[in-house]
Amino acid sequence: MTDKKPNVTANPTKPMELFESPVNALHGDHSVQAEMMQDYAKLVLAIAKQPNALIQMQTGYWTDQINLLENFSLRALGQPAKPVAAPAHDDKRFKDPEWTDSPAFDTIKQSYLSAVSHARDLIKVLDGLDDKTRRRIEFNLRQMADALSPTNFPMLNPEVIRATIDAKGVNLTKGAQHVVDDFVRGNGRLNPELTDRSAFDVGRNLATTPGKVVYQNDVMQLIQYAPSTEAVRQRPILIVPSWINKFYILDLSEKNSFVRWLISEGYTVFIISWVNPDKRHADKTFGDYMKMGPLTAIEQITALTGETSVNTAGYCIGGTLLATTVAVMAARNDTRIASVTYLTTLVDFSDPGDMAVFTSDAHLEELEHETAKNGYLDASVMAETFSMLRANDLVWSVAIKSYFLGQEPVPFDLLFWNADSTRMPGGLHMSYLRDMYRDNRLVQAGGIVVDGVPVDLRQIRTPTYILSTREDHIAPWRSTYAATRIYGGDTTFVLAGSGHVGGVVNPATSKKYGYWTNPALRSTPEEWLAEAQHAPGSWWVHWRDWLLNHAGDLVPARQPGEHGSTIEDAPGSYVKRAS
Repeated sequence: MTDKKPNVTANPTKPMELFESPVNALHGDHSVQAEMMQDYAKLVLAIAKQPNALIQMQTGYWTDQINLLENFSLRALGQPAKPVAAPAHDDKRFKDPEWTDSPAFDTIKQSYLSAVSHARDLIKVLDGLDDKTRRRIEFNLRQMADALSPTNFPMLNPEVIRATIDAKGVNLTKGAQHVVDDFVRGNGRLNPELTDRSAFDVGRNLATTPGKVVYQNDVMQLIQYAPSTEAVRQRPILIVPSWINKFYILDLSEKNSFVRWLISEGYTVFIISWVNPDKRHADKTFGDYMKMGPLTAIEQITALTGETSVNTAGYCIGGTLLATTVAVMAARNDTRIASVTYLTTLVDFSDPGDMAVFTSDAHLEELEHETAKNGYLDASVMAETFSMLRANDLVWSVAIKSYFLGQEPVPFDLLFWNADSTRMPGGLHMSYLRDMYRDNRLVQAGGIVVDGVPVDLRQIRTPTYILSTREDHIAPWRSTYAATRIYGGDTTFVLAGSGHVGGVVNPATSKKYGYWTNPALRSTPEEWLAEAQHAPGSWWVHWRDWLLNHAGDLVPARQPGEHGSTIEDAPGSYVKRAS
């Protein structure tokens, strides 16, 4: 009997092939799950090719842990200790004093923050990851890190522990009932209640500024508001809000209504209220929304007021639509827009922030499949997306208060509006995500064609006011600043404090946030900010002074319907269509 030698492969597998094969195997699968697996495989491969980075990360982390143990001993003896890690200035999770005063909870907090910090640093220094993959990995790491925060575990959260002892566990019983209620409301999906919805009603205590619907078509109602002054500025103003949310973010309660304030300043105000679309709107395009939205509104306003031009303002995606409209009108030598104001608006999507995570090919294919069912994207999809962008504020803090502390939601008009989501027309939404977010075609001359016109934003000569907010997670201010290098007319850029909504809805009487101005439009946003002057209060005051230059003389106040019939009282019926 002869011994057989083992069969040795002529070309043995190289070590790196063990990591590369999962990456290659997933290339044909375009599902979101496969994308995440592929990103994970790329991460493992990058670490395998750069082991020193992992070693340095681990060394730094364990050094922090040793220092934390030493600090714990010092503090237990009543001696001071220099922190190893600290939460960011806007991190509200650890605001309870016990997270700092107690050596034990402080150690837990710092250990968590240290681990997250070192993991983020590792991803930043790894070679071999393209920008899109790195961003997705960083985003998913943040989601995981936020979920694993010690604040989210009842036995590690000092506030929850105190509440449970004081209430003898009743808080947890109430929390369990809240979980059940939220599952029922979400039809099997957890749908946390952000605010006391019973406290608000659109038309009763929200969107109450007097006015009339003076026109409507298949995609919008046009509202004209009643004046509150005897005389008004000659040139009316049209506001184009986002259709991702409902228009009354600009007309919340009396104390923080942008519309009501603008009327008090002596302006004739019109606003578009977009329809909450259904399957009949499946084939509506960006061009349809432009023609049936701002272009039709301008036609109606000039006919109703007798004026030849209007001032305009666009919010978020409404601003993107407005910029496209202004460019199309410029190409047609149409001068009916006298000035344009953009509120937290992106036109250059080269760096759209974390929203880029949701515009990969895998996500777009999944969204397209979802919209094909009914011709629209369900409102819950966008709501969940925006919640993920601010998970600590809109998911985990809500869960802690409702499920662990057993608290009832409190009335908050802004959160009520946030939960009043809208559907998205399938065709329009998919083309918007592909053409702008993914391919950044709007900023390219002729990159998109709308209503037969190749769009070129650089042909815009209209006086422009750009308002961005410093903590915006939807339209990052450094990306919105790019528009200052695009428009050809006189452009003013202002940066407000707070975020995408709070920074915009900041009443003139408010003492919060403040804003930055700098008439010199530098080549980079960092240079602009370094030279900018900070002013207290609301940007509304600064914009009022700017708008006055384009407002015209005083004329007798205009009443809705005085030159035509009206359809119904504001806020109209479109805004009340539930999702």
